[in-house]
Amino acid sequence: MHLPPRAGLAGPRPIALAVAVLTCTLAAGTLTGCGGGNGNGSGSGRTPSTPDTASFSAGTLPSALASSASAAVSSARASASAAASSAEARASAFEASVSADTARSAAAAEKELKGVHGRGNAVSEVGVTGLPKDRTGGVLAVLVTITNKTDRKASYAVQIDFVDAGGKVAETRYVGAQDLEPGKKVQPIAFSRRSEEEKLTARLTKAQRY
Repeated sequence: MHLPPRAGLAGPRPIALAVAVLTCTLAAGTLTGCGGGNGNGSGSGRTPSTPDTASFSAGTLPSALASSASAAVSSARASASAAASSAEARASAFEASVSADTARSAAAAEKELKGVHGRGNAVSEVGVTGLPKDRTGGVLAVLVTITNKTDRKASYAVQIDFVDAGGKVAETRYVGAQDLEPGKKVQPIAFSRRSEEEKLTARLTKAQRY
């Protein structure tokens, strides 16, 4: 008995099928090559690779900023140091000028007040006024005004105490006036050599006319 040929095993269809398989195989190989060897055959799903940071100039910007900051700090320190030196120079100059004017009268005033009990007999003839620190180079100083309110020539001895917030005496200074004419006044300066951080206040403690 003669059987008819089976469909799909003869004729041009097997050739077309072989061509299609070959085409797909080539296409798959091409896509795999484009995909960088990740094996999924799809270029669109490719995972970006991590860049090689070793080739970057890492730290360049922070280093530049650090250098700039360091320069700024150094400049600020230099300015602060110069300002401090200038303030110390002004304070020393102020103290020197005051000391030259009052050294002799201060020694005489201290000696005179050693035997004085109480506040003395001339407190009403003495006034104390604080001086601006921009005039004293930052030194705590007071202007002591001594006025001869009598009708004859007189000398004066004055004690100024610099006290803290609790009233404790931190430093004592003396000023005075010699042979002051009636109605006349002098204005010596008393200043403290203690640290500005101590926040001291000047107080008129004694004033003696002799």
